[in-house]
Amino acid sequence: MSSITDKKSIDAREDKKSSASRDEEKHVFETDAVSIVDSSDGDEALKLVGREREAQFSEEYNKKLRRKLDFLIPPICAAVYFTQFLDKTSLNYASIMGLPITGQHYNLVSLAFYLGFLVWEFPTVYISQKLRIAKYLGANIVVWGIVLMLHASTTSFGGFFALRFLLGMCESCVAPILILIISMFYKKDEQGTRISWFYVMNGLTQVFGGFVAYGISFYSGKNITPYKILYLLFGGLAILVGLCVLVWLPDSPIHAHMLTKEERIAVLERVRDDQGGMENKKWKKDQIIEALTDIRTWLIVLTTLLTSIPNGALSNFSNIIIKNFGYTSKQTLILATPGGLIASITVLLCGWYSDRKNERMLPIVMCLIPTIIGSAMLVGLNDSGKKGALLFASYIIGTFGSALSTIYAYNASNTSGHTKKNTINAITLASFSLGNIIGTEIFLPKDAPSYIPGKIAILVLLTVQLFVSFLLRWINLRLNKKKQAKLAEEKARRGWTDVDVQKERERHAFLDLTDKQNMFFIYTA
Repeated sequence: MSSITDKKSIDAREDKKSSASRDEEKHVFETDAVSIVDSSDGDEALKLVGREREAQFSEEYNKKLRRKLDFLIPPICAAVYFTQFLDKTSLNYASIMGLPITGQHYNLVSLAFYLGFLVWEFPTVYISQKLRIAKYLGANIVVWGIVLMLHASTTSFGGFFALRFLLGMCESCVAPILILIISMFYKKDEQGTRISWFYVMNGLTQVFGGFVAYGISFYSGKNITPYKILYLLFGGLAILVGLCVLVWLPDSPIHAHMLTKEERIAVLERVRDDQGGMENKKWKKDQIIEALTDIRTWLIVLTTLLTSIPNGALSNFSNIIIKNFGYTSKQTLILATPGGLIASITVLLCGWYSDRKNERMLPIVMCLIPTIIGSAMLVGLNDSGKKGALLFASYIIGTFGSALSTIYAYNASNTSGHTKKNTINAITLASFSLGNIIGTEIFLPKDAPSYIPGKIAILVLLTVQLFVSFLLRWINLRLNKKKQAKLAEEKARRGWTDVDVQKERERHAFLDLTDKQNMFFIYTA
């Protein structure tokens, strides 16, 4: 039995859609001095639900629906991120498994991935907005699986550089698309947790990849080098995940064929009050300009850079650092795995706290502190010979990784307008790739084996990020106060009751307004 209280309205909407759409095309309303033609500029969601809420769902129904979504969307997103991080960091394992690329050539091959990522980030986001995003993602995963397997076919610097460049291009679409999908299916106070559920794969791949690489390292045959087996295995896994994405991951609630029509409407109604909107295939110049002129965009760029430079260094050199404590290659592959577990636990805790307390910046601060302490220990204890303390420092230094997942959640919760969302996500990921490019060059061969300048750089960068995080939090709280004042002024001027305010909030939800244009949008600190 349906839990919709007004079931007839859903069926009746189909009969009224053509005439209603003609009326809506003529209707222009004013909000924050911006005129919006709602039918042509609105979200894809308007094809399935009206501007006003016509269907109500019980809390029990919504919980059941959310559980159904949780069994499908986060697991597939997690599989994608697991594959991506495993493939991206395969070079880290290969570096101590007979890889013929060493010295400065290794640094340049490490850089090539992020260079491809940077070059293709904006084109891939533009293309994905025009296409069905899950299908586009799945196709990219299959292609990068093939590219990864081709790593086993070459031993030259030029070949590795080109393949890593192509791998970066293919993987550049992952985070923007996953963030969009999570923001379309989940409410603001659910997004941080769900993003942490797929971002946790960064730490778990460190455990999985370490044990797999350890097992392969015992291969002593002469037909194939161990690192080539690694690339063939990881590439095949990527192709399998890509096929699963093509078959099962929905592009949006509107195209979620695993849901009934009633459930698709319920998903849209769940997120209506968040004012985050759905998808729109039209690129809007005014939203791009707003994204580029929003001070928070550039602070996100700065905080992403401050996080990504250490990431670029540690994701490619962490095994080399541990090996230089005085361990063998095989010992290093196993001893590196606890760091992945600690990073995974940190990601889950930060995601949970982020949603529970409706905070984004404070969890970032909390995950940075252990990394700052770990960096200081690696510098201060460098010549001490205390392997246990140095290992402990190398484990807690990885907690900073959850900062990036929280930045993803920040973008999902604090940006509205589909073009603006895509623009800011692209800028964020471009900053991520640029930071990682810089990061591959802070651990230079001349500084081996201790790499003290690189470790000091990580310490300084993440200390600066503490202050940037507090600044972003303060700006969002200040913007919310301004919005509250604006809404109170509008309420008094128009004589709105609380019921009227709620109706207006619902009418604004799927008009593809930006967070600045929409007076009902509330920022998450």
